[in-house]
Amino acid sequence: MNIFSKLDKKFGDSSLWQFVKFNLVSMSITIVQLLLANLLPLIFDSVTTKLPSFLQPIFDPKVLFEGESKYVVDGVVTFGYVLPFFLSNFIANVYGYFVNMKATFKGKGTKAGLIGYFVVLASLILFTTWLQGYITALLNKTSLSRMARTIAALAAGTVQVAVLFPLEKYVLFKEK
Repeated sequence: MNIFSKLDKKFGDSSLWQFVKFNLVSMSITIVQLLLANLLPLIFDSVTTKLPSFLQPIFDPKVLFEGESKYVVDGVVTFGYVLPFFLSNFIANVYGYFVNMKATFKGKGTKAGLIGYFVVLASLILFTTWLQGYITALLNKTSLSRMARTIAALAAGTVQVAVLFPLEKYVLFKEK
């Protein structure tokens, strides 16, 4: 029997133990997210499709970049900049949803709960994608530029933990 099984038996479904497990899962989510946040630009950097008009005020190139940028076409930020942030968040958090459902909260998700999760997740990712872009832009002007995407992804992950733990514990997988 491994250590987690022993701890599960000892602490059961206590909130503190669930929070510890949630954070352990979050560390694995962070690893997935960081890998993707740093690898996906290799795939998407050449994408020059401009963001749709409803996203353009959120991803303002004047805020995100100083001067010229390969991620700006005709004054509009491209999907090449946004997709790596968005997809790294989305893929990592979908993985986290299922791991937390089974391992952390030992719950059963519902279709309605999954749809609600996706709505919250999409909103949260839109915000944290903007946040990552903003932090990356700020850090690219400093000596931390090589670590900018990683630091930005960690900040986004912290925001997501603050929102997703209570959502999963008290709404999606709450004990009956």
